[in-house]
This record gives sequence, C-alpha cells and structure tokens, in this order.
Amino acid sequence: MSGHSKWSTIKRQKGVTDARRGAVFTRAANAITVAARQGGGNPETNFKLRLAIESARRVNMPKENIERAINRAVGAAKEGRLEEITYEGFGPFGVGVLVEVVTENRQRTAQEVRSILERAGGHLAGPGSVAHLFVPVGEVAIRAKDDLDPDHLLLVAADAGADDVELAGGEAIIYCKIPQLENVKEKIAGEKYEIIETRLSRRPTSSVQIEDEKAAASTLTLVSKLDDIADVQRVYANFDIPNETLTRNANIKK
Repeated sequence: MSGHSKWSTIKRQKGVTDARRGAVFTRAANAITVAARQGGGNPETNFKLRLAIESARRVNMPKENIERAINRAVGAAKEGRLEEITYEGFGPFGVGVLVEVVTENRQRTAQEVRSILERAGGHLAGPGSVAHLFVPVGEVAIRAKDDLDPDHLLLVAADAGADDVELAGGEAIIYCKIPQLENVKEKIAGEKYEIIETRLSRRPTSSVQIEDEKAAASTLTLVSKLDDIADVQRVYANFDIPNETLTRNANIKK
C-alpha cells in the first residue's frame, strides 16, 4: 500500500484522525456546500454531493446540519463565498504534497499552508509542479465482515471494474477510475464487505522512500499539521515509510 494510504488507514483504525467534533463538522459542511453549489442540491443526481453527505454521516453529523449546508449553497452569494483550491508544495526530503482546501479567505489559508511547509524545511510551489506526481482515482475503503480473503476480494474487485487493491490488516482500499466508482461501490457492497468510505482521491505515481526514523517523524508531523488547518479537506503526500514506523508515529505529537 502506498505510504500515505497506509498512514491514513492506521490513523483511522486508531481513531486519531481528528478528535475535534466542531472541526470535523465544519470540514464536512464546507464539502457539502461546495458540491451542492457546483452540481445542485439533489444527491440523487449529484454524485459529488452524495459522497460528501456520506462522509458527513460517517462522522455522525446531524441531519439538520447537512440540510443547512446544502441550503447554504443557494445563498452562497449573500455570504463569504467558499472556494475550492489545491495548494502544491514540497516537504523535506523532496516529498511532494497536495493540500485540498475549501476556504472563504484564500490569502489566509495560503499563508497557513506556506508557513507550515517552510517551518518543516519545505516550500510552497507553483501550479502543476506537484500535481503531475498524482493521478485522480476513485477509492473505496472496506473491511471484511468475517475474515478478509485476499483472493476472493481481488476477484470481486476485478469483476466490478476496479484497477487495484491494497491490503492493510483487516481492511483494504480498492482503486478505480472515477467514472467506475459508483459501480465498484455497489458491487462490493453486495458481497461480504463493509464499506468504510467512498471518495474521490489522488494516488501517487511514484514515492519518496523514507527509512530514517527522525526523517519519518518530521514528515508525518508536517502532514498532520497541514491536515489540522481548519480549511483543509485532504492532504496527499508521496512518501513511503515502513509500516512499523507509521504505527509507532500514529499518535505523533505536533
């Protein structure tokens, strides 16, 4: 499994992805508002909105909060206008970083991202300088209801139209082309698997190998700090760090 995917899986399993409920709800609400503004407020016809609502429900966001976020899209012109922006940069050791944000103040958010990168020994980069290191994909995270049979999962995923499967303990991440995401999700859900998460994602095409313990800790600290910015939706980085090092750093202090 790619390094950043392993890191995300370990943090989710340990329940330390984000303990601040208010920040989680704000992040989910912003994603819903932007999706509704772009494709309409009906999740039946707006796939991106449907994914955003599923993510909100996964963190137990109340129904009224979800409805308020959708309604906010209609009146977006009357208040601070949310923008989707992807910042590109490099961390220490040449690690490429993509930071997806939804913000009402791009200048403030850009400064926060720049400051964290520079304090870690990295820097903010121009458009296209890092994005080419990643490819857009659909991603379905699953766990088996019983034992995870890798051979059976590979067959099911291939039959559903998936491109690749990565295993992590009792969980797995299934990758597919974005137009195939809904079909893959439906077919996998019809098998003996629990869908943990379905989302649009980015997968690195190459990785920076980091074996040194201190280098790994500083890289993971950088990613965690970026992920804690209030406006950030997701952070992607193309590091590859050994599993045991990732596990030791799962409760890393920032």
